[in-house]
Amino acid sequence: MIKAVIFDLDGTLLDTLDDLADAANAMLTARGHPPHPVSAYRRFVGDGMATLVQRAHPPGTHLDEQELGTALRSYQEAYAQRWDHKTRPYPGIEGLLGALVEQGIGIAVVSNKGHAYTRPCIDHFFPDLPWGAVYGQRDGIPRKPHPAGALDAACDLGVAPEACAFVGDSGVDMQTGTAAGMVTVGVLWGFREAEELQAGGARHLIAQPAELLDLISR
Repeated sequence: MIKAVIFDLDGTLLDTLDDLADAANAMLTARGHPPHPVSAYRRFVGDGMATLVQRAHPPGTHLDEQELGTALRSYQEAYAQRWDHKTRPYPGIEGLLGALVEQGIGIAVVSNKGHAYTRPCIDHFFPDLPWGAVYGQRDGIPRKPHPAGALDAACDLGVAPEACAFVGDSGVDMQTGTAAGMVTVGVLWGFREAEELQAGGARHLIAQPAELLDLISR
């Protein structure tokens, strides 16, 4: 029986793609590189900010540690100015979260987005919900697909990993949930395709948020 649901953030709860792309394109333009169409960022996001910055640079661009740090700071400054400009919850997400809480199901977030941005996103878009844990990428904690963040969230929720569902839109999320011993649920409204989710180990796929309620009631 599922007693708690741990969600990814970008591409799962929130459609953040436009703001992520705008910030990365601002960084690229400032560094003399051409911008990408928003659609390209579907493949760039999901593995943390530093990886996004690396992927956004033209193919063959080598960034040493100092250059990557400079580019990352430029991206972070740009994102800090616009993280809430176009970002919105996906349709049906607010209703889903409310229904889970009403049913006594614990809720949490584990994201590869920097923790300094993850918490404000949750506080801004979902301010009245009793989150059991909210974790972005933190120093000293390996990012997904390592299960450390997911297991920390389960501990905070007071729920055994096998009684948690891990819900996300990428293969990385499915690998995370599998490594943590959780029920993996891939969402089809996010940034990646069903094939990636299945390859990552998705036990279930859902096309609408309300379908999660049906899954956990089985």
